Amino acid sequence: MDQTRLEESPEYNAARQSLLEAEIELMRHREHVASLRRQLPMGRVIDDYAFLEGPRRLDDGDDPVTQVRLSELFTEPGRALVLYHLMYGKEQTSPCLMCTMWIDGFDGVSRHIAQNIDFAIVAAADPATLRAHARSRGWGHLRLLSCGSNTFKFDLGREDAAGNQDSTISVFALDSDGKPHHCYTAHPSMSDDIDQRGIDLLSPVWNILDLTPRGRGDWYAGLDY
Repeated sequence: MDQTRLEESPEYNAARQSLLEAEIELMRHREHVASLRRQLPMGRVIDDYAFLEGPRRLDDGDDPVTQVRLSELFTEPGRALVLYHLMYGKEQTSPCLMCTMWIDGFDGVSRHIAQNIDFAIVAAADPATLRAHARSRGWGHLRLLSCGSNTFKFDLGREDAAGNQDSTISVFALDSDGKPHHCYTAHPSMSDDIDQRGIDLLSPVWNILDLTPRGRGDWYAGLDY
């Protein structure tokens, strides 16, 4: 299948066809992996953690801060809840650059995501600190939850006893009794020798860079360029 109408060399066309076949194989394997993920049995019942949440609009004041339970983050029966663990708070005294890049993208597509699932950002930082970072980035569509006073991040393996933070994506569901269950969690680190590939599909940045001759190189995200 021709990808363009350009008159490329026979060597290029042959290499591009081989690449296309590999891309199709990758797509089919990715869909197979997604199917396996959907077939996971529902995980254990977890605590109905209490989070602190500030106003959702960036132009609102910093008060009031309200408490919301994990089970209350589900807006409809049968919907999944996805929480992204932002590395910010406790020993992480400045917001993670990579997490911030991911969340920049999440904010842009949040209204589309909300048609199918419930989604929020969770961090150990207090609500006022989270809102200050959200204002600096222009995040206006995401729920920002503080979990610094509970064991949520520690229990999910993304905070150690000293308060060091890590990034993660976690998925939850409610059972028929309204109790929250853990469904799935993924980290950037996949194994001892794979440290930064586990959640790359959450950001288009890496995938776009992978299309180019240079690839990712040693590029790293920043708050300002």
